[in-house]
Amino acid sequence: MSASANAHLIGRVGSVLRALSAANEAGAATSDLARATDLPRPTVHRLLSSLAEEGFVDRDRRTGRWFLGPELYLLGQTAGTRYDVTHHARASVHRLAAKTGESAFFSALRGEETVCLLREDGDFPIRSFVLYEGARFPLGVVSAGLVLLSFFGDAEIEAYLERTDLTGRWGEKHSPEAVRTRIARTRRDGYAVNPGLVVEGSWGMAAAVFDRAGQPAWALTLTGIETRFRPERQPELGALLLHEAHALTRTLDTTAGL
Repeated sequence: MSASANAHLIGRVGSVLRALSAANEAGAATSDLARATDLPRPTVHRLLSSLAEEGFVDRDRRTGRWFLGPELYLLGQTAGTRYDVTHHARASVHRLAAKTGESAFFSALRGEETVCLLREDGDFPIRSFVLYEGARFPLGVVSAGLVLLSFFGDAEIEAYLERTDLTGRWGEKHSPEAVRTRIARTRRDGYAVNPGLVVEGSWGMAAAVFDRAGQPAWALTLTGIETRFRPERQPELGALLLHEAHALTRTLDTTAGL
């Protein structure tokens, strides 16, 4: 097999595993993964069958649904010694949930997506379920994806917006011009606001956490219903997010291997 064919195959495997990770709690049918990856169903089934032989995915014999497999867990445990930052972020997520009553999250930048790694709910009884552990969104979508994109360089942002169509799935409110407007506000305020753009009435705010090189790599987020994110409360929530994001950035800057 040629190098280009190998790369193509690996890309397909990666897309299937990422799609499965987003649905791992309930599992996913082969047809679900085919839709999520824009791959033919027979192709997805062949890939899953091969991955199952190596233990990278597992299939429930009763329901036929697929889950991430035990071999990925073992590999993740090993990789976690270098890349896992959630134990550092957990205290920040807890404080945000406790102080605000909202749902708090920690997400990581992976390629051109954000991946939600942690969630903790505050004591306010009404929840927003747009974000959950394992959820993936492209940059520019949800507050975590917006705040990370906002702190890229201008040339990087323009290149991303030129090659990425966010409107097909997320609507005209995610046109390049609309995203640029929200980026300008995010840079001005220091934190991002998602005014119910993914699910009506479900708002979010996020602040970026930076790596040792000063690059945006993670995000802390608060989500809740619109009435809890009114303009008069946003500066308070934004200040809490920025305080925790700055503190976590300093912590990670002193942690070896991150």
